[in-house]
Amino acid sequence: MTRLFRTAIVGTGGIAQAHAKSMATLSGRAQVVAAVDVDPGRLAAFCDEWNIENRYSSLTELLAAQDLDLVHLCTPPGFHKDQAIEALGSNVNVLSEKPPALTLADMDEIAAAEAASEAFFATVFQHRFGSGAENLKRLMSGDDLGRPLAAICNTLWYRPDSYFDLPWRGQWLVEGGGPTMGHGIHQFDLLLSLLGNWSEVTAVAARQALPTNTEDFSAAIVSFENGAVATIINSLLAPKETSYLRFDFSGATVELEHLYGYSDDSWSLSPAPGHEDLERQWKEGLTGRASGHSSQFAAIFDALESGGVPPVTSTDSRMTMDLIAAIYASAFTRKPVSRGSIDKNSPFYGAMDGNSAPWADVKESH
Repeated sequence: MTRLFRTAIVGTGGIAQAHAKSMATLSGRAQVVAAVDVDPGRLAAFCDEWNIENRYSSLTELLAAQDLDLVHLCTPPGFHKDQAIEALGSNVNVLSEKPPALTLADMDEIAAAEAASEAFFATVFQHRFGSGAENLKRLMSGDDLGRPLAAICNTLWYRPDSYFDLPWRGQWLVEGGGPTMGHGIHQFDLLLSLLGNWSEVTAVAARQALPTNTEDFSAAIVSFENGAVATIINSLLAPKETSYLRFDFSGATVELEHLYGYSDDSWSLSPAPGHEDLERQWKEGLTGRASGHSSQFAAIFDALESGGVPPVTSTDSRMTMDLIAAIYASAFTRKPVSRGSIDKNSPFYGAMDGNSAPWADVKESH
């Protein structure tokens, strides 16, 4: 008999809608039994919409009152670390929206709390879970695609000035960074999940137009341990929005173009001469599952039911966060940065900007 998991949503803003909607598609697997928000009106409206009975003004109240299998952290990024540590301290599994923390120091605190707990910490990186990405990973495990040579990972999005009217947006201390931290993270997390360990990055970052403390554009060249080289662009300045990934293997080019989520139709494979059978293998491996929260949630409940570790782990998330910190460190020091070199002695360990962003640190008024 399939186990029914009891979950709660912490923070009932915009992204909580995606969690509630996705959970509704998994009604036989899990149930949202409670929600938390400091805004009583917003909490009531959300719970009424999704028929959630139990309502709390704090995570502490929730954990004291409910027996839970999983909490969804849908709060602003600056709250994730403390809330994750509190839930793990109560032996409740945590699923955090991105970014999972503001700094590498925060990630290490979460990992320490996880190690002392019976529960697990996972991050929402839903693009790993569509059948297109899983199909590519399957083909990469064999020999037919050949060696990965080069890749492109572009998150070219647009945000107007009004997007930053919320006081926590565009602030290093509250959001942790700009599009490198909060927007492009989904695309290059997928890139890393496929290409594996990165080894070195050289980057630039700029604040070109938006009224923020953080960057609104970054570009990086990333080398991988397997020899591949990728370019990564993260931007909030592109009126023609797209998310684009391209992988050039010796046997084929695989491309993905979408905006905020992909289907099988978002992917294409172009074989090199002599590798035409790859087209058949590619099409046979697609199962029609789009990327999205529900796909990752299903994988999490599968893992919990089997006694396994829910994806995406804190170790996985830290590798992605390490790349973010390295992009900022390279951009602001104008030097290449190696994976793992940002330790407790680095100013970028406890602050993504290393307290050295080259532009003014006062947010422009709207």
